[in-house]
Parts: sequence; C-alpha cells; structure tokens
Amino acid sequence: MRRAPRHGAPYRLTGGLTALALTLSAPATADDSAPDSWTDRKCTLYRHAVEDALALLGRDGITDAFMDENDAFIANGCVARGGVCPRSEQDIAMADLLTTMTMNEGMASTFVPFDCPD
Repeated sequence: MRRAPRHGAPYRLTGGLTALALTLSAPATADDSAPDSWTDRKCTLYRHAVEDALALLGRDGITDAFMDENDAFIANGCVARGGVCPRSEQDIAMADLLTTMTMNEGMASTFVPFDCPD
C-alpha cells in the first residue's frame, strides 16, 4: 500500500497507476489474461518515459550510444536486461529519471535496462 506524501498532500494515482488500478479491479476476460500484456504495457510506458525525460532534460550531454542502446531496448520489446550503459553525467541523470518514472508507473526498479560492463 502506498502512503500519502508528507505535508498533508493527498496521494493521487496518475497515468499508468490509474490504469493498473482499474485493470486490477475489473473482471478478467480472455483478452486480459494474455501473459505478455503487462510486458507490452511496460514497454509502451518506458518509451513514453524516454520521450518525457528528453523533453525535461534536453538532448545536450546525452551520448548517442546511450540513446541508441535505449532505442534498441525498446525496439526489442523491452525484454533484454542490461545493455544500456549511462556514460556521461547527463546519461546518468536521464537513467536516474527513467528509473524513478518507471517505478512511479508501478514497475520494479529491475525493469530498466541500465548496466555497464565494468
């Protein structure tokens, strides 16, 4: 169970959390039980998070390799773990933001593809 933010601000479900809450409360149908539906949804949410993070941070300082690796992760259905290595300070800032954004959508922090070989 999630707690309300401090300072008395009410907690609101937003975006994917609202959809997830509605989905979990709705009766299951044959289409709802598809094993890959949550994986597909997470990948869509991640793709949108990348777009939103770029809009917030801008592209300056983010390496082409980081963006190419993210694009490949998305193109492959967001199923390969690792393979996206943040190298620059801006890459790291974007990776941190994407981790937070995906966790806010109900994904585990292990979903994001960030890993560097060394």
